[in-house]
Amino acid sequence: MYKVNIRKSAAKSLAKINIKIVEKFYLAFDLLANDLDHTDLDIKKLEGREGYRLRIGAYRALYRVFNDELIIEVFKIGSRGDIYK
Repeated sequence: MYKVNIRKSAAKSLAKINIKIVEKFYLAFDLLANDLDHTDLDIKKLEGREGYRLRIGAYRALYRVFNDELIIEVFKIGSRGDIYK
């Protein structure tokens, strides 16, 4: 089982989002921690940089996986238009 680390900047972004979306993100992170290849989640590998994106509605979470340490690091969360800047 992987451990999910949410960076401070991502946690601040979560505080500004609707609570129902936040609950969906936490549920998705829990599913990811148990199975990285979870097929029910909308996950894509990022192009041009390291990491993955998780889509929930109009929001995205960018994260990296460290397999040797069993850590999922969520480094950015935001709306679709702002997340990739």
